[in-house]
Amino acid sequence: MSGEEAARWISAFLDAQAAELDAARNTLLAYGRDLKSFADHLDRTGTSFAKATKADVEAFMIGCESEGLAAATRARRLSAIKQIFRFAFEEGWRRDNPALRISGPGKSGTLPQTLTEKQVQALLQAATTHGRTEADRRRNTCLMELLYATGMRVSELVSLPVAAARGDPRMLLVLGKGGKERMVPLSLPARAATRAWLNARDEIEETARLATGAKPSRFLFPSRGTAGHLTRHRFHGLIKEIAVAAGISPGRVTPHRLRHAFATHLLANGADLRAIQTLLGHADVSTTEIYTHVLEERLKDLVLTHHPLAERDD
Repeated sequence: MSGEEAARWISAFLDAQAAELDAARNTLLAYGRDLKSFADHLDRTGTSFAKATKADVEAFMIGCESEGLAAATRARRLSAIKQIFRFAFEEGWRRDNPALRISGPGKSGTLPQTLTEKQVQALLQAATTHGRTEADRRRNTCLMELLYATGMRVSELVSLPVAAARGDPRMLLVLGKGGKERMVPLSLPARAATRAWLNARDEIEETARLATGAKPSRFLFPSRGTAGHLTRHRFHGLIKEIAVAAGISPGRVTPHRLRHAFATHLLANGADLRAIQTLLGHADVSTTEIYTHVLEERLKDLVLTHHPLAERDD
């Protein structure tokens, strides 16, 4: 299979995903990487997307497992392969889907790791003092307060339009996966942090406009990079720095773990599961139900650690 032929298949599939399903950019990038890896495997074995058999797909998946790839990664790769063959069938490029009856790896029994309320408070406090300038510290505080107050995905947070934060809103309109919008309420600390950052941000923007004629950014967290806003990668590094400042191992702190903390703490304090589903932007409540298991594990650990009879030897 020529590289050009594989590239045409992958490009056509990704274009269709973007146009018909409005798939998120990060999802498309992941599918592209997965399909390129599969295409390389087919090329090495002398076949192509057009001629691949069920055995070819199975051999690729076995190879992924032998490489030590996580179950979630292998499941995503198989999903991408199934979808491109379904697309090819619908387009008339193939008369079958060789991946149709292949089962993916079972779901991992590992529960999402979260943070305690005390740890989150330490992170929020550290954000107020971490940064070279007062503007940096205000930005860092706003980022952390918004993330914990709303449970947003990091991609949703860094790409927030500044218009959404104008006027001291009590609710933020968030653009989530697949272009779906949802409203999330803001806590008083998050609102205060947003106001403080907006003041600093607008001063910086005005100074730049007067000095260089730069156009104002449309993002709440602007950046000079190609995206025009703070990147996920930069924020990931930033939250590690804040963790160190808070005296918490940086390996324990990620943006997504704060999203888990948001959901787990809400549930622990009596929030309804359906409400948490809406706030997180989960399409299916079964995805949100994982937090009930996280809470169960924490309660069980609490009893086993602190109950006066926990260490009794029967």
